[in-house]
Amino acid sequence: MLKGNLFIVSGPSGSGKTTLSKNVIERLDNLKFVVSYTTRRQREGEINGIDYKFVTDEEFDQLIENDSLSEWALVHGYRYGTPVEYIELAESSGVDLIFDIDVQGASSLRTKFSEGICIFVIPSSLDILKQRLVERKTEELAEIDKRLDDAKKEMNEIRNYDYIIINDSLNEAIEHLSAIIVAERCRRERILNSSKINI
Repeated sequence: MLKGNLFIVSGPSGSGKTTLSKNVIERLDNLKFVVSYTTRRQREGEINGIDYKFVTDEEFDQLIENDSLSEWALVHGYRYGTPVEYIELAESSGVDLIFDIDVQGASSLRTKFSEGICIFVIPSSLDILKQRLVERKTEELAEIDKRLDDAKKEMNEIRNYDYIIINDSLNEAIEHLSAIIVAERCRRERILNSSKINI
């Protein structure tokens, strides 16, 4: 059995990477969303264990101590981490994984798993990004300004990614991410190393 692909989706806060990832999971089979741990507050409408696993700082410290995270990073003042169990799932069952993580986490995963496919999601302008952050009404204006400053820094990492998706139209972005995933599943190396053909 082939190991599952690791699709690492990153982008600035407000780029729409989470919405995009979850829509693609509904469309394609054999694709699982990686639910990260975080110490930030749970937002209205979020479900613990579905959107994130919300934990205290003490619980997060324990996860690190127990080597339960494949990577973790401090983002916007809160910690986020990827459970090791998902990597084990990809290796043992061949399920493709989609990670919705920041550029720090993506860098860590790239270092550990060079075969990961990295996708950067952005809107076409910072004005659109700011508008989205304002409209979701989950941060104060000072926090929005900080996130926009962070977005400018995150953009410096864009050259380390395999693909870039401009997310001004969600439907179009879904098509593009779906196409990337299907194309990666059809790579020569994966097909020739699989049991799908007998030549």
